[in-house]
Amino acid sequence: MEITAAVVSAVGEPFEVKSVELAAPAAGEVAVKIAGVGICHTDVAVKEGHLPFPLPGILGHEGSGTVTAVGDGVTRVQVGDKVALSFNSCGACVQCDKDAPAYCLNFMGLNFSGARSDGSGAISVDGEQAGANFFGQSSLASHAIAHERNVVKLPDDAPVELAGPLGCGVQTGAGAVLNSLDVEPGSALLITGGGAVGLSAVLAAVVRGVGKIIVVEPHSARRDIALDLGATDVIDPAAGPLSEQVRAIVPAGVDYALDTTAIVSVLEQIVASLAVRGSLGLIGVPADPAAALPVSLFQSQLFGLTIRGIVEGDADPQTFIPYLLDLHRKGQFPFDKLITTMPFSQINEAVQAQLSGEAIKVVLLAE
Repeated sequence: MEITAAVVSAVGEPFEVKSVELAAPAAGEVAVKIAGVGICHTDVAVKEGHLPFPLPGILGHEGSGTVTAVGDGVTRVQVGDKVALSFNSCGACVQCDKDAPAYCLNFMGLNFSGARSDGSGAISVDGEQAGANFFGQSSLASHAIAHERNVVKLPDDAPVELAGPLGCGVQTGAGAVLNSLDVEPGSALLITGGGAVGLSAVLAAVVRGVGKIIVVEPHSARRDIALDLGATDVIDPAAGPLSEQVRAIVPAGVDYALDTTAIVSVLEQIVASLAVRGSLGLIGVPADPAAALPVSLFQSQLFGLTIRGIVEGDADPQTFIPYLLDLHRKGQFPFDKLITTMPFSQINEAVQAQLSGEAIKVVLLAE
């Protein structure tokens, strides 16, 4: 069928909204009419060539909408169901067997190869197979082909058009607090970066009952939002050395830290802000994949530090997204406060709004 999609023709080029051809769902696949799709930093990173993906291609991995067709063997959802889309996983490797799909041994192939496992594609641009199947969905489009494993059925009262970011950015930040680091109630948590991931971590920290929630963010408006969402303290990094500002709030250092920046100079200050036996979670995607962590083996051993990478908040979307929606229903996880909506045709303006800090998380709505 003919659909509308935002196509990236080459590295560094803007999104071009145009007509493309979408195939019918194959076995195990699900066709979804997209109601809303979030723009994630990873989409922009691929567009700018920082992460591998075949171009021309269609990105997007925070989609949500309504199931319009299912392929053979699909039993988890049916036509008419409202769904959120998340990352794909194989369901058969040792990590999937451990209910850790974010660390699926086939993650890169299933989410970044740009094609199905057999090499075929679900989207054609100008008669040629395009890079698609991004995070198992390529949802920067009016319709998407996803997979049974990465569609999550939504409850009837869920805000369907806003649910897409729960599949990546929101679940990453919230899961980092609730799953990956399992932050203890009453402890001190430092979050560097007040974007969608960092502020989702703030929301989760409030749910967990964290004692000190400190957010580092250069934009004053985002610092204000962090306080409104439940942060106890905010820091302007321009006001002085980060570690000194943190220890003015928590003299012994923070028990936990989450970094969304992947900036080495920031990480140096975070390590200097950690308490003895403190834990640092790494969420940000580095511009330089070879960048070294600014901590010595002796330092990490002497102070008993834990440093771990985090993918998708260690979440299983099938259980974690419904959990977050239940918290939202109870008024305990207002992730919608992070969202600005814009029409799909304004995708390039939306990207700039996020990059400039004008918007935290843009969700593009179907037109």
